[in-house]
Amino acid sequence: MTETANHDRIPEIALDWHRAGRGAVLATVMETWGSAPRQAGSQLAVSGAGEIMGSVSGGCVEGAVVTEALEALADGHSRVLTFGVSDETAFSVGLACGGTIRVLVEPVGGAQGLPESLLAELVAARAGRVARAYAVNLSDWSRRLIAPEAAPAPVRDRLRADKSGVEGDTFVAIHNPALRLIVVGAVHIAQALLPMARLAGYDPTLIDPREAFGSGPRFPGETILHDWPDEAMAALAPDARTAVVTLTHDTKLDDPAILAALASDCFYLGCLGSTRTHAKRLERLRAAGVSEAQIARIHAPVGLDIGARTPAEIAVSVLAQITQVLRRGG
Repeated sequence: MTETANHDRIPEIALDWHRAGRGAVLATVMETWGSAPRQAGSQLAVSGAGEIMGSVSGGCVEGAVVTEALEALADGHSRVLTFGVSDETAFSVGLACGGTIRVLVEPVGGAQGLPESLLAELVAARAGRVARAYAVNLSDWSRRLIAPEAAPAPVRDRLRADKSGVEGDTFVAIHNPALRLIVVGAVHIAQALLPMARLAGYDPTLIDPREAFGSGPRFPGETILHDWPDEAMAALAPDARTAVVTLTHDTKLDDPAILAALASDCFYLGCLGSTRTHAKRLERLRAAGVSEAQIARIHAPVGLDIGARTPAEIAVSVLAQITQVLRRGG
């Protein structure tokens, strides 16, 4: 597994190290300055032998965090570290300016550390693509996992925004499933949209039963399914962390995918086509028994109105709209 992939598996690595008897500490960014490369919620795992995986800064404070992590492992006590980073230090690791970074350091196990059972529960939730907020009371070190349906409004907002941070005397670390993008139609827009989406943190999948369109040379490195869209959508099972975009202009391909998306919890459904094309699409959907509430979920014509003309510009508008819906709702 690559180092990049491991950076997304910090809780899993910490649990593995702990269970292997190597000792493990989780360091999590609580707050930081605006130009920092690692946002709140970013994590670093440290083993008892000083091995590290992950990152809490661009290199400004890692050494000090590892030293504190080893001390935390020895005494079993969690702690909050505050670092003031000078402008000169920040600049040396590629940041525009200095500031303050706060890091939560938790040994796995120990008198005041993160219980193995709670870490295992979090790892299981992540494996099952179940969203959870990990809350740590910084005054008494009590901890709990919060499901979205049981979360108070501020935590729900943080889950929607993927934004870890401090709420009063509690640090809330957001653990959302990875974002996915399902694109139906191996057209020119898709050729631009899929790599853009990957850069934005999505795991994209392309569906097109027309193998001449959805070919490896046209979409190098992409996951391509040549099943009919209804079959592919059933296998992919879109959830609340999934966006769906239909691009084919072919009702035999787009309509089954749209119906499957509307029957799912996908957070975004966008459909290519003019206003006239969409009006005809709505007639077909209503005839198929789709409710007005479901129809209201469709974003069409797809993308933000930015005057896009080329396939790449349209892809930008689509990804921008997906981002807007993800972060702001609607």
